Amino acid sequence: MARDEPRGETLRIEIFPADLDATVRFYTRVLGFDLVRDERTSDVPYVALRRGEVHVGAAWRDARDMRGRRPPLGVELVLETDDLLGARQRVVDAGWPLEEDLTERPWGLRDVRILDPSGYYWRLTDRAS
Repeated sequence: MARDEPRGETLRIEIFPADLDATVRFYTRVLGFDLVRDERTSDVPYVALRRGEVHVGAAWRDARDMRGRRPPLGVELVLETDDLLGARQRVVDAGWPLEEDLTERPWGLRDVRILDPSGYYWRLTDRAS
């Protein structure tokens, strides 16, 4: 693909956890992301994780000081997958608790819901057609 050709949409989110080590363990072990940048020992601790075209950046923030935290917690992160049962099994095999197990939703999709170590709410779901 030439540099000037559009690539389509991708997703990149930034989160602000107080514990980057727990965040890396969760995203790599439980959700299957790869750690692609690790600056946990720098003056401004940061990690970058990737799963396909989904990118998660995590910048350390002191949980006691919420003034620098924009936006605050309160989002639902949705990971669409072609293999929901496999994604669910990966979570279970990692020993991670399910907030809500496999559920058929009124809008026609199934999902599993979990919380990451910082309380971010993840919905793992079938890919919408």
